[in-house]
Amino acid sequence: MSYRVMVTGAAGQLGHDVVKSFQAEGHQILACDRDQMDITDQQQCTELIATFQPHLIVHCAAYTAVDQAEVDEDTAYTVNASGTRNIAVAAERVGAKLVYISTDYVFDGRGSRPYQEYDVTNPQSVYGKSKLVGERLVQSLCTRWFIVRTSWVFGVHGSNFVQTMLELLEKRPQLQVVHDQQGSPTYTVDLAQLVYTLSLTEKYGIYHVSNSGICTWYEFAQAIGEEAVKQGRFKQPAELIPCTTDQFPRPAPRPAYSVMDQLAIRTNGLKPMRPWREALIAFLNELSVKQGN
Repeated sequence: MSYRVMVTGAAGQLGHDVVKSFQAEGHQILACDRDQMDITDQQQCTELIATFQPHLIVHCAAYTAVDQAEVDEDTAYTVNASGTRNIAVAAERVGAKLVYISTDYVFDGRGSRPYQEYDVTNPQSVYGKSKLVGERLVQSLCTRWFIVRTSWVFGVHGSNFVQTMLELLEKRPQLQVVHDQQGSPTYTVDLAQLVYTLSLTEKYGIYHVSNSGICTWYEFAQAIGEEAVKQGRFKQPAELIPCTTDQFPRPAPRPAYSVMDQLAIRTNGLKPMRPWREALIAFLNELSVKQGN
Protein backbone atom coordinates (compact mmCIF):
# COMPACT_ATOMS: atom_id res chain seq x y z
CA MET A 1 0.00 0.00 0.00
CA SER A 2 1.20 3.50 -0.82
CA TYR A 3 0.81 5.88 2.12
CA ARG A 4 0.17 9.61 2.09
CA VAL A 5 2.75 10.86 4.57
CA MET A 6 3.13 14.33 6.04
CA VAL A 7 6.50 15.20 7.58
CA THR A 8 6.77 18.31 9.78
CA GLY A 9 10.19 19.87 10.29
CA ALA A 10 11.12 18.47 6.88
CA ALA A 11 13.98 20.95 6.43
CA GLY A 12 15.71 19.76 9.63
CA GLN A 13 18.41 17.10 9.76
CA LEU A 14 16.06 14.29 10.83
CA GLY A 15 13.08 15.49 8.79
CA HIS A 16 15.21 15.55 5.64
CA ASP A 17 16.18 11.88 6.08
CA VAL A 18 12.64 10.83 7.04
CA VAL A 19 11.37 12.33 3.77
CA LYS A 20 14.08 10.44 1.85
CA SER A 21 13.21 7.13 3.55
CA PHE A 22 9.54 7.32 2.57
CA GLN A 23 10.23 8.68 -0.93
CA ALA A 24 12.63 5.80 -1.61
CA GLU A 25 9.75 3.37 -1.02
CA GLY A 26 7.35 5.24 -3.32
CA HIS A 27 5.04 6.87 -0.76
CA GLN A 28 3.37 10.20 -1.43
CA ILE A 29 5.03 12.87 0.72
CA LEU A 30 3.98 16.31 1.87
CA ALA A 31 7.22 17.74 3.28
CA CYS A 32 6.42 20.72 5.53
CA ASP A 33 8.83 23.20 7.00
CA ARG A 34 7.85 26.50 8.60
CA ASP A 35 7.04 28.09 5.22
CA GLN A 36 4.52 25.37 4.29
CA MET A 37 2.89 25.03 7.70
CA ASP A 38 3.29 26.94 10.95
CA ILE A 39 2.54 24.26 13.55
CA THR A 40 1.65 26.95 16.11
CA ASP A 41 -1.27 28.06 13.91
CA GLN A 42 -4.07 25.63 14.72
CA GLN A 43 -6.33 26.65 11.86
CA GLN A 44 -3.54 26.27 9.32
CA CYS A 45 -2.64 22.80 10.66
CA THR A 46 -6.28 21.69 10.61
CA GLU A 47 -6.88 22.91 7.07
CA LEU A 48 -3.68 21.55 5.52
CA ILE A 49 -4.04 18.13 7.17
CA ALA A 50 -7.74 17.96 6.22
CA THR A 51 -6.83 18.77 2.60
CA PHE A 52 -3.94 16.28 2.31
CA GLN A 53 -5.70 13.51 4.29
CA PRO A 54 -2.46 11.79 5.38
CA HIS A 55 -2.43 8.18 6.55
CA LEU A 56 0.60 9.07 8.67
CA ILE A 57 2.19 12.21 10.14
CA VAL A 58 5.83 12.13 11.26
CA HIS A 59 6.18 15.11 13.58
CA CYS A 60 9.85 16.16 13.57
CA ALA A 61 9.29 19.92 13.99
CA ALA A 62 10.39 21.16 17.41
CA TYR A 63 12.00 23.97 19.34
CA THR A 64 15.40 22.42 20.11
CA ALA A 65 17.51 25.39 21.31
CA VAL A 66 18.11 23.82 24.72
CA ASP A 67 19.88 26.78 26.37
CA GLN A 68 17.74 29.46 24.73
CA ALA A 69 14.63 27.70 26.03
CA GLU A 70 15.66 28.55 29.59
CA VAL A 71 15.09 32.26 28.85
CA ASP A 72 12.40 31.79 26.17
CA GLU A 73 10.07 29.39 27.94
CA ASP A 74 6.93 30.63 26.18
CA THR A 75 8.30 29.93 22.69
CA ALA A 76 9.52 26.45 23.70
CA TYR A 77 6.03 25.56 24.99
CA THR A 78 4.26 27.26 22.08
CA VAL A 79 6.14 25.06 19.61
CA ASN A 80 6.69 21.82 21.54
CA ALA A 81 3.39 21.71 23.45
CA SER A 82 0.78 23.81 21.62
CA GLY A 83 2.25 23.01 18.19
CA THR A 84 2.20 19.29 18.96
CA ARG A 85 -1.37 19.57 20.23
CA ASN A 86 -2.39 21.22 16.93
CA ILE A 87 -0.85 18.36 14.93
CA ALA A 88 -2.33 15.71 17.25
CA VAL A 89 -5.88 17.10 17.08
CA ALA A 90 -5.75 17.40 13.27
CA ALA A 91 -4.21 13.91 12.92
CA GLU A 92 -6.99 12.36 15.01
CA ARG A 93 -9.63 14.18 13.00
CA VAL A 94 -8.49 12.52 9.74
CA GLY A 95 -7.64 9.17 11.39
CA ALA A 96 -3.89 9.44 10.77
CA LYS A 97 -1.19 7.64 12.71
CA LEU A 98 1.17 10.06 14.47
CA VAL A 99 4.88 9.62 15.12
CA TYR A 100 6.20 12.15 17.67
CA ILE A 101 9.96 12.58 17.93
CA SER A 102 10.98 13.11 21.56
CA THR A 103 14.20 13.19 23.55
CA ASP A 104 16.36 11.72 26.31
CA TYR A 105 15.92 15.09 28.10
CA VAL A 106 12.58 13.86 29.51
CA PHE A 107 14.71 12.03 32.13
CA ASP A 108 16.75 13.70 34.87
CA GLY A 109 20.01 11.96 33.90
CA ARG A 110 20.78 10.94 37.47
CA GLY A 111 20.33 7.22 36.85
CA SER A 112 23.04 4.58 36.63
CA ARG A 113 21.24 2.03 34.45
CA PRO A 114 19.74 2.60 31.00
CA TYR A 115 16.31 4.21 31.12
CA GLN A 116 13.44 2.03 29.91
CA GLU A 117 10.43 3.39 28.03
CA TYR A 118 8.06 3.39 31.00
CA ASP A 119 10.49 4.58 33.66
CA VAL A 120 9.44 7.69 35.56
CA THR A 121 10.27 10.87 33.66
CA ASN A 122 11.70 13.90 35.46
CA PRO A 123 12.93 16.55 33.01
CA GLN A 124 15.26 19.19 34.45
CA SER A 125 15.29 21.72 31.60
CA VAL A 126 12.56 23.82 29.98
CA TYR A 127 13.28 22.00 26.71
CA GLY A 128 12.83 18.58 28.34
CA LYS A 129 9.67 19.68 30.16
CA SER A 130 8.11 21.11 26.99
CA LYS A 131 8.87 17.92 25.02
CA LEU A 132 7.32 15.80 27.78
CA VAL A 133 4.15 17.90 27.62
CA GLY A 134 4.15 17.18 23.87
CA GLU A 135 4.34 13.45 24.62
CA ARG A 136 1.40 13.65 27.00
CA LEU A 137 -0.72 15.60 24.54
CA VAL A 138 -0.05 13.00 21.84
CA GLN A 139 -1.03 10.20 24.23
CA SER A 140 -4.22 11.90 25.38
CA LEU A 141 -5.42 13.29 22.03
CA CYS A 142 -4.52 10.50 19.60
CA THR A 143 -5.66 6.92 19.22
CA ARG A 144 -2.76 5.62 17.12
CA TRP A 145 0.59 7.02 18.17
CA PHE A 146 4.29 6.25 18.36
CA ILE A 147 6.57 8.28 20.62
CA VAL A 148 10.21 7.91 19.57
CA ARG A 149 12.72 9.20 22.12
CA THR A 150 16.21 9.67 20.76
CA SER A 151 19.54 11.20 21.79
CA TRP A 152 22.74 12.85 20.54
CA VAL A 153 21.44 13.18 16.98
CA PHE A 154 23.74 13.84 14.01
CA GLY A 155 23.15 13.98 10.26
CA VAL A 156 24.59 15.76 7.24
CA HIS A 157 21.66 18.17 6.86
CA GLY A 158 22.06 20.13 10.08
CA SER A 159 24.44 21.46 12.67
CA ASN A 160 25.43 18.94 15.35
CA PHE A 161 28.26 17.76 17.57
CA VAL A 162 30.03 15.79 14.82
CA GLN A 163 30.06 18.70 12.36
CA THR A 164 31.28 21.06 15.11
CA MET A 165 34.03 18.64 16.19
CA LEU A 166 35.28 18.14 12.62
CA GLU A 167 35.75 21.88 12.33
CA LEU A 168 37.39 22.38 15.74
CA LEU A 169 39.62 19.28 15.55
CA GLU A 170 41.09 20.60 12.32
CA LYS A 171 41.56 24.21 13.42
CA ARG A 172 42.62 24.10 17.06
CA PRO A 173 45.76 22.72 18.73
CA GLN A 174 43.84 21.67 21.85
CA LEU A 175 40.21 21.01 22.66
CA GLN A 176 38.45 20.36 25.97
CA VAL A 177 35.49 17.98 25.76
CA VAL A 178 33.15 16.89 28.55
CA HIS A 179 33.92 13.39 29.85
CA ASP A 180 31.28 13.02 32.59
CA GLN A 181 28.14 12.82 30.44
CA GLN A 182 27.25 9.42 28.99
CA GLY A 183 24.81 8.69 26.19
CA SER A 184 24.29 7.07 22.81
CA PRO A 185 24.82 8.90 19.49
CA THR A 186 22.13 8.57 16.81
CA TYR A 187 22.64 8.88 13.04
CA THR A 188 19.60 10.44 11.35
CA VAL A 189 19.74 8.02 8.39
CA ASP A 190 19.41 5.04 10.75
CA LEU A 191 16.76 6.75 12.89
CA ALA A 192 14.71 7.69 9.81
CA GLN A 193 14.82 4.10 8.59
CA LEU A 194 13.60 2.80 11.93
CA VAL A 195 10.82 5.42 12.02
CA TYR A 196 9.82 4.24 8.53
CA THR A 197 9.73 0.56 9.56
CA LEU A 198 7.91 1.23 12.83
CA SER A 199 5.31 3.60 11.40
CA LEU A 200 4.00 1.02 8.93
CA THR A 201 3.11 -1.33 11.82
CA GLU A 202 0.35 -1.26 14.43
CA LYS A 203 2.89 -1.59 17.24
CA TYR A 204 1.98 1.65 18.97
CA GLY A 205 3.70 2.96 22.09
CA ILE A 206 6.87 4.61 23.36
CA TYR A 207 10.23 3.62 21.86
CA HIS A 208 13.80 4.43 22.81
CA VAL A 209 15.87 4.66 19.65
CA SER A 210 19.58 5.36 19.20
CA ASN A 211 22.55 3.63 17.66
CA SER A 212 23.77 0.88 19.95
CA GLY A 213 26.61 1.39 22.41
CA ILE A 214 27.49 4.02 24.99
CA CYS A 215 30.15 6.74 25.13
CA THR A 216 30.93 10.10 26.70
CA TRP A 217 31.16 13.26 24.60
CA TYR A 218 34.96 13.02 24.99
CA GLU A 219 35.00 9.44 23.68
CA PHE A 220 32.70 10.45 20.84
CA ALA A 221 35.08 13.29 19.93
CA GLN A 222 38.04 10.87 20.03
CA ALA A 223 36.28 8.56 17.58
CA ILE A 224 35.39 11.47 15.29
CA GLY A 225 39.06 12.52 15.18
CA GLU A 226 40.32 8.98 14.57
CA GLU A 227 37.84 8.25 11.77
CA ALA A 228 38.39 11.65 10.15
CA VAL A 229 42.16 11.01 10.05
CA LYS A 230 41.57 7.59 8.46
CA GLN A 231 39.43 9.28 5.85
CA GLY A 232 42.16 11.82 5.14
CA ARG A 233 40.22 14.90 6.27
CA PHE A 234 43.25 16.09 8.24
CA LYS A 235 46.54 14.59 9.40
CA GLN A 236 46.74 15.68 13.01
CA PRO A 237 43.56 16.46 14.96
CA ALA A 238 43.57 18.74 17.99
CA GLU A 239 44.78 17.26 21.27
CA LEU A 240 41.66 16.31 23.23
CA ILE A 241 41.55 17.08 26.95
CA PRO A 242 38.78 15.54 29.08
CA CYS A 243 36.94 17.98 31.35
CA THR A 244 33.90 18.05 33.63
CA THR A 245 30.45 19.53 33.03
CA ASP A 246 31.14 21.99 35.87
CA GLN A 247 34.03 23.45 33.86
CA PHE A 248 31.58 24.38 31.10
CA PRO A 249 28.48 25.77 32.83
CA ARG A 250 25.47 26.13 30.49
CA PRO A 251 22.07 27.76 31.12
CA ALA A 252 20.22 24.43 30.75
CA PRO A 253 21.23 21.39 32.84
CA ARG A 254 22.53 18.44 30.79
CA PRO A 255 21.71 14.86 31.80
CA ALA A 256 24.86 13.21 33.17
CA TYR A 257 23.55 9.78 32.18
CA SER A 258 21.08 9.61 29.30
CA VAL A 259 21.57 6.05 28.07
CA MET A 260 18.23 4.58 27.01
CA ASP A 261 17.43 0.87 27.06
CA GLN A 262 15.70 -0.19 23.83
CA LEU A 263 13.28 -2.55 25.54
CA ALA A 264 10.38 -1.79 23.18
CA ILE A 265 12.47 -2.43 20.07
CA ARG A 266 13.46 -5.86 21.42
CA THR A 267 10.04 -6.89 22.69
CA ASN A 268 8.29 -5.81 19.47
CA GLY A 269 10.63 -7.81 17.25
CA LEU A 270 12.31 -4.83 15.60
CA LYS A 271 15.95 -4.81 14.60
CA PRO A 272 18.22 -2.70 16.84
CA MET A 273 20.28 -0.05 15.07
CA ARG A 274 23.96 -0.66 14.34
CA PRO A 275 26.75 0.42 16.73
CA TRP A 276 27.28 4.18 16.87
CA ARG A 277 30.87 3.96 15.60
CA GLU A 278 29.74 2.20 12.42
CA ALA A 279 27.08 4.87 12.02
CA LEU A 280 29.72 7.59 12.46
CA ILE A 281 31.82 6.09 9.64
CA ALA A 282 28.72 5.97 7.40
CA PHE A 283 28.00 9.61 8.25
CA LEU A 284 31.56 10.69 7.36
CA ASN A 285 31.27 8.84 4.05
CA GLU A 286 27.93 10.54 3.34
CA LEU A 287 29.44 13.91 4.26
CA SER A 288 32.36 13.34 1.86
CA VAL A 289 29.95 12.65 -0.98
CA LYS A 290 27.91 15.75 -0.12
CA GLN A 291 31.05 17.90 0.00
CA GLY A 292 32.32 16.37 -3.23
CA ASN A 293 35.50 14.95 -1.68
